[in-house]
Amino acid sequence: MNNPLAQTNADEQNKNWVKQALQGDREALNQLIQFHQPFIYQVAWKMVHDPDDALDLTQEVLIKVITKLSQFNFQSAFRTWLYRIVVNEFLLSKRRSKHLSYTSFEEYGEQLDAIPNPDLSREEELEIEELSKEMQIRCMSGMLMCLNREQRLIYILGDTFQVDHQTGAEIFDISPQNFRVKLHRARKDLYSYMQNKCGLINKENPCRCPKKAKALKDMGMLDPQKMQFNIQTKTRIMDYVEGAYQQARTSIEDKYQALYQEHPARDDFDSETVVKELVNDQEIRRLFNLN
Repeated sequence: MNNPLAQTNADEQNKNWVKQALQGDREALNQLIQFHQPFIYQVAWKMVHDPDDALDLTQEVLIKVITKLSQFNFQSAFRTWLYRIVVNEFLLSKRRSKHLSYTSFEEYGEQLDAIPNPDLSREEELEIEELSKEMQIRCMSGMLMCLNREQRLIYILGDTFQVDHQTGAEIFDISPQNFRVKLHRARKDLYSYMQNKCGLINKENPCRCPKKAKALKDMGMLDPQKMQFNIQTKTRIMDYVEGAYQQARTSIEDKYQALYQEHPARDDFDSETVVKELVNDQEIRRLFNLN
């Protein structure tokens, strides 16, 4: 699984693709898009909580990156230049799924508390096991949406995908110390909520994914045939994480992080269609003199 932010040795290849694309090489532009698009999409999916919004946002961001490609001066790392644009666009995006109505941890907690906790037999729990996983991932993704945009993106990159602090600082155009402080604050807000509400972290909490899943299914709000997060997949976010980067954490912090890294990485979206639409866009064809 490719994480461009962890592959410093790929920068020379990136620059070669850019040079060739600026000379009208369609295949080089195609390769550049294909190398970065999957990772951008995975981050977008965590950022906006909706797979369709994530796909649209990824395409919009890549169009912005490509149309600015001639502005790259080859003096800095290409990944820093590219992902600074990506981050800025993600922070400015006004996208918000129509299904979301919470704006804070307090409000989100109230909505979860309002969902009944029906008793379940062991047989019933096994029957809705997959739906329970869907509920778990939806719930945890919803928690991320309670962070403000900057906190959310810093947490997604810094903890979920384990982008090192130096790279994170370069992308956000801040100091490594400032990046660490912002990441710490995001963790504190998220972990405090989970410690007080989430049954996965604290067994004394009443919230249980199987019970909530059954209640939402009975209410017609969770459909086993239309799962968006617990999808058929062979990849996880953990597959994007590079083992070289390790930061000392307590065991409890490891558990929070591991829960998010166990979430699926979506690999069933039509990435080829995205690439074709981009390289066939008339404005992009004009800018790069593509045949």
